[in-house]
Amino acid sequence: MPRSVNHVASRAKRKRILKLTRGYYGARKNVWTVAKNTWEKGLTYAFRDRRSKKRNFRALWIQRINAAARLEGLSYSQLMGNLHKAGIEINRKVLADLAVNNPAAFNAIVAKVK
Repeated sequence: MPRSVNHVASRAKRKRILKLTRGYYGARKNVWTVAKNTWEKGLTYAFRDRRSKKRNFRALWIQRINAAARLEGLSYSQLMGNLHKAGIEINRKVLADLAVNNPAAFNAIVAKVK
């Protein structure tokens, strides 16, 4: 009995991945093995960078809070220590947003903990 191969499913799988690699440079978009490897490598980058994105944003928030705190005569660590002692629970994301978009509110928080 001849070997049976499901061409419909395998072609559909190749089409799906080649559709995902549209816009890539050179053979990465249309040569099956190259495109598949590039797509799989892209998934590993996406997995890794979903985690590094969190680290990058936290670092950005800390830099913004530090810059705004130094205008008020405090360092970042002094401000965060005073916030903790005062029992004010506000996360860095909100604090950084206040520092950039609403300096009056940030100054009020700093005045409260000084």
